[in-house]
Amino acid sequence: MNVTVCRKENFNAAHRLHNPLWTEEQNQQVFGLCNNPNFHGHNYELVVKLTGPVDPDTGYVYDMKKLSLLIKAEILDKFDHKNLNLDTEEFQHLNPTAENIAVVIWQRLRPHLAENLTLSVTLFETERNFVEYHG
Repeated sequence: MNVTVCRKENFNAAHRLHNPLWTEEQNQQVFGLCNNPNFHGHNYELVVKLTGPVDPDTGYVYDMKKLSLLIKAEILDKFDHKNLNLDTEEFQHLNPTAENIAVVIWQRLRPHLAENLTLSVTLFETERNFVEYHG
């Protein structure tokens, strides 16, 4: 019997969508306002889902307090109130699209979780625009 547990968190971050191999015109055409050289920000909503068996001793799939602390240490402390392009290693050479941010979050969390747990990351960039990564 597998059950999915979910933890929702929020963080705020600035970014610029830009491909340095393209001309300014190409970047403007593809990324529009998101290519603003002075950056722009989002109030991201993050949902982390873990799916796995219920431990018969605890009744947990995963201790939600531990999950909260893991997300804080690996994601919030690294990305909250940061300029993703300038302040983070992960996005020095990786365009910080919602898709890439979700993958990076998954990659930061996965090594800290048991292999029998399936990890899924959903990242809302706006109320209407969101991505999901399963790995």
